[in-house]
Parts: sequence; C-alpha cells; structure tokens
Amino acid sequence: MNTATIAPGLTTVGTKQLFVETTGSGPDVVLVHGLGGTTSFFEPLVASLAERFRVTRYDFTGHGRSPRAGELTLESLTAELALVIESQTAAGQAHLVGHSMGTLIVQQLASTRPDLVQEVVMLGPFREQAQAAKDATRARAALVREKGMAAIADIVANAATADHAAIGNPLVRPFVRELLLGQDPEAYAQACEALAAATNPDLTAIKSKVLLLTGSEDKVSTPDSNEAMAAELDSAELLVAPGTGHWTVPEAPDFVTAAVVDFLTSTTLTPSTKKTCACSSASPGCQSRRQQSITMQIRKAP
Repeated sequence: MNTATIAPGLTTVGTKQLFVETTGSGPDVVLVHGLGGTTSFFEPLVASLAERFRVTRYDFTGHGRSPRAGELTLESLTAELALVIESQTAAGQAHLVGHSMGTLIVQQLASTRPDLVQEVVMLGPFREQAQAAKDATRARAALVREKGMAAIADIVANAATADHAAIGNPLVRPFVRELLLGQDPEAYAQACEALAAATNPDLTAIKSKVLLLTGSEDKVSTPDSNEAMAAELDSAELLVAPGTGHWTVPEAPDFVTAAVVDFLTSTTLTPSTKKTCACSSASPGCQSRRQQSITMQIRKAP
C-alpha cells in the first residue's frame, strides 16, 4: 500500500485551529462529517479510500477535537471547507464526501466554488427543513444549552439509526451516543440553529458528478427526498442501503465503502442508461459487496 500519513492534530486553517487527519496518496478526497459527528464517523471508509486517494478529514469548528471559534453558521462552515481544500490538499481541489449536515456544506461549496470541487458523494443528503423540523431542531438547541449533551444523546442515537443495523452490530448506537456525548454543548446548539436557518443551495449550479446514498430506514433523508434532489442535478446516481438509518457509515460500513470507492474510481456516467450497482444476491462471480441495493436512473445533461 502506497500511503503517506500525516500525524493527526490541531492544524491552523485560516484563523482557526481544526483537528485534521490526512492519509494515503493520489487524488484528494475531503470528508465532511455532520451534526454531532467527528472524523471518527468515517473510520471504516478511510482504509479503503487511502489505497487510491489522499484522504483528508477534519472536525469542523466546535465539534470533536476542534475548539469553538466565533459564531457557527452554514456560511462559516462552508468558508471553512474552502480553506481546508485550499490549504490541506495537494491539488487545491478535491472530491468531497459529506454526511447529513455536511452535505449541506458540500452543496453550498459545490454550487458557489466549483473550482474547488470534483466528484461529490452525499451520505444521508440534507435539504432545507420543513417548519416543524426547524422548530424541533431549535428546541433541541435550547435543551442542550440547558441540560447538556446527555439530554439528547440516547434519543438521537436510537431514533436516527435502524433497528436492523443495531441488531447486526450492537456497537452502532453506543458509538453514535459516544460521539454526541463528546460534543461541546454550545457548539452543538449553534450547529442546530445553523441547520434550522439553512436554505437550499442551488443544485442546478452543481456540475459535478454526484452520488446520493441514503438508508432505506432514514427518516431524515428519505429515498423519496433523494429522488427529488436528483431531479435538480445534472448528473446523479442514487443508492439505498437496506436496513440502514441516517448514520450510514457505522450502520452499513461494507455497503457504503464499496459504493463510495466504486463511484470515485469510476470515470464516466453513461447517458440514458442504468448502472447496475449491486448484485441481487451473493452469487459466485459477483464482484460487488453492495447487495440488495436500489438502482435508479442515471441522468447526464446533453
């Protein structure tokens, strides 16, 4: 394996100190976690990606091991991602893999700074919340400020993950719970408010090839909502991980890893055709670890 690992730690990015980890060699890939996440969310992906790519992941401001600095907004997090790409990648441009709120950050950057962005992967893609969801997200921020992360950690870990995944791997929910308990309450509350205030970036401005991957049991990023997003994109592929909720990577690590690596190493999308993204069963000769996925139409602008 030809990899070059840079020791993880706090790194100056613009005026901030961010916890950054980089490993592997090849084209740049930057990983962007979601609300309540850290670089550890992507751990199952990194070893496989680093065989072919230079992988950079970071805790965004106030999350994980990155200290809080200034007010946290979607705009500030988008500017932060741009600085990470400009200062931490070898080429000043990168493939992007985002999860949940991280996909909103990726969408915003891809629609406004296409010079920094190559292919895009969105795991549990996020769009502007409906009013009831905005109210609930703001209420969560208030609860965390009053009572700390313990007030919501168990609720989120159980509600946002699928029973099937939790039965298959009993460590899934404790892992998500631990990520949440480790967050700074004020930074998490600010991220909740940023999420509730977010509006939809202009997807028609994104010219990158995009993979939208969600879980069949994801109540936040449903398969139907992903189809609606794909309709606004020039070139999109959709996949659904069976028996999976919103925390896609720890819930379905093999499925997600195979999907992301296949997507980023592919070179073209065939216009007006379907791409078979999984075997229907683990039959002899099947080279895909992605089984029982839903394959959707791939579109490409003329």
